[in-house]
Amino acid sequence: MEQSRRRQQFSVTLLFGLWLPCCLTQTTTPNPATVTPKPSPSSQSQTERLKVRLAGYPRKHNEGRIELFYKGEWGTICDDDFSISNANVLCRQLGFVSATGWTHSAKYGKGQGKIWLDNVLCNGGEKSIEFCKSRGWGNSDCTHDEDAGVVCKDERIPGFVDSNIIDAQVDESKIEEVRLRPVVAMAKKKLPITEGVVEVKYKDGWAQICDLGWTIKNTRVVCGMLGFPHERKVNKNFYKRLKKRAAEKVPRPKVNVSAGGRQPSKAKPNSKSKQSSPGRRLYLERQKNYFHVHSVACTGMEVHLAACPLEFSKPNATSSCEGGMAAVVSCMPGPQFMQNSGLKKKLKNSSNVRLKGGARLGEGRVEVLKDNEWGTMCDDRWNLLSASVVCRELGYGSAKEALTGARMGQGMGPIYMNEVKCLGHEKSIWNCPFKNITSEDCQHTEDAAVRCNVPYMGLENSIRITGGRTRYEGRVEVLSTDSNGTQSWGLICGENWSTTEAMVACRQLGLGYANQGLQETWYWDSSNVTEMVMSGVKCTGNEMALSHCQHHKTVSCQRAAAKFAAGVICSETASDLVLNAPLVQQTVYIEDRPLHMLYCAAEEDCLSKSAAKANWPYGHRRLLRFSSQIHNIGRADFKPKAGRHSWVWHACHGHYHSMDVFTHYDLLNANGTKVAEGHKASFCLEDTDCQEGVSKRYECANFGDQGITVGCWDLYRHDIDCQWLDITDVKPGNYIMQVVINPNHEVAESDFTNNAMKCNCKYDGHRIWLHNCHIGDAFSEEAERRFEKYPGQLNNQVY
Repeated sequence: MEQSRRRQQFSVTLLFGLWLPCCLTQTTTPNPATVTPKPSPSSQSQTERLKVRLAGYPRKHNEGRIELFYKGEWGTICDDDFSISNANVLCRQLGFVSATGWTHSAKYGKGQGKIWLDNVLCNGGEKSIEFCKSRGWGNSDCTHDEDAGVVCKDERIPGFVDSNIIDAQVDESKIEEVRLRPVVAMAKKKLPITEGVVEVKYKDGWAQICDLGWTIKNTRVVCGMLGFPHERKVNKNFYKRLKKRAAEKVPRPKVNVSAGGRQPSKAKPNSKSKQSSPGRRLYLERQKNYFHVHSVACTGMEVHLAACPLEFSKPNATSSCEGGMAAVVSCMPGPQFMQNSGLKKKLKNSSNVRLKGGARLGEGRVEVLKDNEWGTMCDDRWNLLSASVVCRELGYGSAKEALTGARMGQGMGPIYMNEVKCLGHEKSIWNCPFKNITSEDCQHTEDAAVRCNVPYMGLENSIRITGGRTRYEGRVEVLSTDSNGTQSWGLICGENWSTTEAMVACRQLGLGYANQGLQETWYWDSSNVTEMVMSGVKCTGNEMALSHCQHHKTVSCQRAAAKFAAGVICSETASDLVLNAPLVQQTVYIEDRPLHMLYCAAEEDCLSKSAAKANWPYGHRRLLRFSSQIHNIGRADFKPKAGRHSWVWHACHGHYHSMDVFTHYDLLNANGTKVAEGHKASFCLEDTDCQEGVSKRYECANFGDQGITVGCWDLYRHDIDCQWLDITDVKPGNYIMQVVINPNHEVAESDFTNNAMKCNCKYDGHRIWLHNCHIGDAFSEEAERRFEKYPGQLNNQVY
């Protein structure tokens, strides 16, 4: 009896124990101390899948409503129990170093869809918000009036490469890929493919779109996705004639519709020629029930077909496309992708917009030209619509990404635009509404950038690298064709191969920037390819492929052994050094310095050649002195090519030289001839100062590491040795002063065009004036021509 009563009591307790928490979860907020994370089968795989973005309006690029992409759907986080620790975790996931605050009650507007997380409790050290405690995915008692937001510190995590802004409001689970399949056989041989049947990726194959109701606006979106700036009308009569001709010649095949209604039976062709005719193929395609999409209604401004209203075929439908045919589109490529050179004159890229600092074709920091000087754009409200206007203006397609936070490096000139709000149809970014900049609005840490859709050219198929430890390095091998038309892999002669050529190879491979160009690759001897098929390669650095560079018609290589073949080391990021031109102009002066104070400088070859014939220690040298402030505005630290084991100690000045030549100083006459020259070894590359929020990493003292951190600068003051031009032998006149950083391209940079600085210079034998000091690529072509014809200073006025 006692045992029976105990069993009954235990049963009631168990039922109450199970029932009570269930009721409480419906009526009360969970106790934070008892909340546990929802178990997941694979935390690692979830981390890879989980996407985070900032949304809402109005906001800056580093703040907004938090949205999470989970199980194929975007959703929000409830503000219950939200804290600065949660915000820190989320900001780091977005690529910012930390959070400065968080918001509640849908400050950035109400989101849509699921509220994925509620009662989130992080300790602040988690790598992802999913590792924090919460009610579990999708379990919330909140409304979108309680959506949480964050404000992140506007400083990027060094080396963070994932996009923190995903503005395309599309469901790409329905349509992921789109391609054009040419019907005319000749079109298949030419790249890029600009006309053909529109096909969308469907399951393990490709499906067509019914062209009933198809408009030119739909064509514009498809062309933009495929990297083309403009669309053009298709000659429908041509395709109708093909279809009609095929229908007359070929009997209609019987179609066995499978359960899915998509797999046709195979029709036996009458002959091989009929089977390969474009008309027959088009006719057969009409019979196939491959029409996955039956209706498309784009506005023309979308960046992806999946963002357009779409009507999909029903699973059990047997009709294909009654009265219609497969949608066909024709696109107009940008000038640099046109096969027919005769068309290039008709269509030109914009001359007042450009991209800088990008590793790949069609990406970079957006720079615009105003009053003959290039400047940048601030990223406030920067989105895909505005970015697409820039991309199309430059001869690419629509934008893949609108990047913020100087993701493609910082500019150095003026900032011209802020809060650009394009509708998407504008011919130029200058036609879009925008705000002018005040000094308080923006800094170069907020420079806007883009990644554009570019046409598929297949350039990566004719090059490969082998033997490296990672896919980013190796010996370069190129595809060559012999006199019989046989294709095979061959080597490139390493003679005169440099970082500039390596830049093109890395770009062609889609591997980013060139870290190094190598002339010997004996340590990568893992391939049986030994024949040299290319030599004398000389690139400007802007080419799309090595085949576009200059090279010998016939291979000529003194060291033809495979171990002397060209190699590359590629990198996703690179440094970018730029001289502060206004500071040079502000600090310039002349000093007559006694020879007895120049022994160390002479030892380091910092004087002109005539100094060797001087009557040492008597007399003096006339020096043009100025300060150099060298900024690293790239995305990787600038480090000497040589390791510290090979640095050279100079006892006279008491420092190590980490590079033989770091800077060239030249004075040029009207003919471009050097009348005075100097060079300065990088006897101390270090962080003199940095932007707010950036810490110094390099200091020369005590044999410390040398380099320049991203966001920092190295200052060579006007009063230190070798910071000058020896102009003792220069006659009075008008000159151009030129300073070139990293002149031999020993260290990789994302952009070498901004390494030179020029100034107009007038010297009257006693005094010197510098005017129009600017970075080599800062002016328009017209302004640069005027600069070159500088007449000097007359009557205290600069002409």
